Amino acid sequence: MEINYRQLIFAREYRQLSQTELASKINGLSQSNLSKFEKGLGSLSDEIVYRIIRFLNFPEEFFSIKISNNVENPHYRKRTTITKAIRVDIEYSIKLIGFIVDQMTHSVEWPDFGLTPLNIEDGYTPESIAKFIRKQFKLTADEPVKMINNLLESNGIIIVEFDPSEHFDGASFVTDKGYPVIVINKAFSNDRKRFTLAHELGHLIMHITGNFPIPDYRNLEDEANNFASEFLMPKEAIKSSLHGLRLSHLSELKRYWLTSMASIVRRAKDLGCISKDKYTYLNIELSRKGYKKEEPINVFIDASKLFITGYKMHRDDLEYTDEELAKAFNIPLDVLQRFCSPSRNNSKLRVLI
Repeated sequence: MEINYRQLIFAREYRQLSQTELASKINGLSQSNLSKFEKGLGSLSDEIVYRIIRFLNFPEEFFSIKISNNVENPHYRKRTTITKAIRVDIEYSIKLIGFIVDQMTHSVEWPDFGLTPLNIEDGYTPESIAKFIRKQFKLTADEPVKMINNLLESNGIIIVEFDPSEHFDGASFVTDKGYPVIVINKAFSNDRKRFTLAHELGHLIMHITGNFPIPDYRNLEDEANNFASEFLMPKEAIKSSLHGLRLSHLSELKRYWLTSMASIVRRAKDLGCISKDKYTYLNIELSRKGYKKEEPINVFIDASKLFITGYKMHRDDLEYTDEELAKAFNIPLDVLQRFCSPSRNNSKLRVLI
């Protein structure tokens, strides 16, 4: 039986097994032979391959396909607090989410991507790009971004929430079939989710969907943060309210702009409305009050719908059971159920007959 050895690595690492651990579970398999096979340098008997497949609990068909769904420059990798096990789980989970999105396209039609990628090398700044995207969304200059999930999804960006680790904020990528996806941590507060969505939108517009060459000297995370700040808190609209910023002002500003107190304080510093000393003081006060861990006021965020609606359409309209759907998608049942938990939300998708 021929299988794609890269998919074997995929399944093994998703199951959090080292080569040594897997070899110890499979009668007749040595770590040496497994290592050579995973490098494309050796072969395994059909019987050994079947034993591996059964143990990893992935469908046989999974091992003959290719899944890329690469996330370019994922910032969570740079965090020193993240363990290898968590990083591997995040990376393979993202690949599987992208694969599920692509598999759904056999029966579901996703909205077209309706936003314009812009290249900073053409003279744009993250701030000017954020202003342009706000205009594409038909937002006024002083209007907060209220229905952020709806805005993104109606323009063809598929949003998926899951919670692998507190060290994961979000990631954005284009699937192997070309669909833009943002994955965010569903355990985070709504204001943090909103900033993460805006940040990842910046990556999609400036760094991913346009396939622009990007010089090494550029800091893509700073660019995405600057985009998100201008997108959520436009300079022309917020600057006058940030001069002489006080702690007592933050609640009102948070309610209006639907962003965290910490991000408002940072915005005030970046726009030159407060001094570095005042910025430090306000952050100390936020920390002293415990607001660095959990801020007061849970701001509104609309629910993401596209991905879960796609799953529910397979269940309700096309009458698949989870077991049948997992088989159709060539993934394990536990993978399908991990990422496709049911929801009552509905979105405007069309079943392809």
